[in-house]
Amino acid sequence: MDQRIIDLYDSFTHGLINRRDFMDRLTAVAGSSAAALALLPMLQNDYARAATVAVDDARLATETVSYDAGGTKISGYLARPKSKGKRPAIIVIHENRGLNPHIQDIARRLALEGFLALAVDMLSPQGGTPGDEDKARDMFAALKLDETAQQIAAAVPFVARHAESTGNVGAVGFCWGGGMVNRVAVLSPELKAGVAYYGAQPPAAQVPSIHAALLLHYAGLDTRINAGIPAYEAALKAAGKRYAIYVYPDVNHAFNNDTGGDRYNKPAADLAWSRTLAFFKENLGAPPKG
Repeated sequence: MDQRIIDLYDSFTHGLINRRDFMDRLTAVAGSSAAALALLPMLQNDYARAATVAVDDARLATETVSYDAGGTKISGYLARPKSKGKRPAIIVIHENRGLNPHIQDIARRLALEGFLALAVDMLSPQGGTPGDEDKARDMFAALKLDETAQQIAAAVPFVARHAESTGNVGAVGFCWGGGMVNRVAVLSPELKAGVAYYGAQPPAAQVPSIHAALLLHYAGLDTRINAGIPAYEAALKAAGKRYAIYVYPDVNHAFNNDTGGDRYNKPAADLAWSRTLAFFKENLGAPPKG
C-alpha cells in the first residue's frame, strides 16, 4: 500500500486530523471516493482475526476484575492458566481504542506462557470501552494523561498482591499504551520490567526516576514516534538505566497488531514478541507452564 495512505491513517488515528480531513485527503490520494472507501478495510482493525488464542481456551481462566485507583474504579480483563501456582504478573495496556478483542487476546497469549496477565480498560471511568472504535478513540480526548498514568500505576500493587502472583510485575503496552508503559515506569518503583511498543517517550528529566528494566520496540517508518528516541536513549544512558532498543526496519507504527490490516508485519511482530517473552522471563522470573 502507498506509504502516504498509511501515514494519513496514522495521523487520523492519533488525532492529528479529523475524520472529514482524513477522508478528503485519502480520496485525493486514491483518486476517487469509491477507491478511498475500498481502502478503508485494509487500514482498519478487523477483530474477527483477534482470537489467536480462543476466548474459551480450556487451558485458561479469564474474568473481569476491578481495582481502586485513588478512588476511581478501573476494570480489566484478567487471564491466567487454570492450574494454580505462583507466577509473575504482566499489565497489558491498550492502544487508543481501549480494551478491545485484540488486547484481550494479547493477555491470553501471555497467560498461555504462564503469566498472570491483566489487560486494563482505561476508559472504565467513562463507562468502559465501546464497540465502536471511532467512538473509543474520541473518548481518549477526555483523558488527563498524568491522572490516567497514575491509575495504571495503581494496577502494579493490585496484581503484585494477587493470590497467584509472585509479586514480580511487568507491563507491556502498544502505541498509546507504549507511551503509558514509559510513564508508569517513571511513577512506579515496584515495576520491574516494561516493554513499550512504539510508545511516546517521557521527558528526559523524569528518566532518573525509572527503576524498571526497559525493552523498547520501534517501527522504522514511524518518524513521528522515532523522533524522540535519541533524547530518551541519551537520558537512559546518562542515568545508568537498564534498557534495550530495537528499531525494526521498513515497518509501520502498529506493526504488531495482527488485526490491523496492511500495517501489520508478521516477521517483525514475531521477532519483537519473542524478545518480549524472553525479556519478561529474564526480569520477572520464568513462570510455571500449564
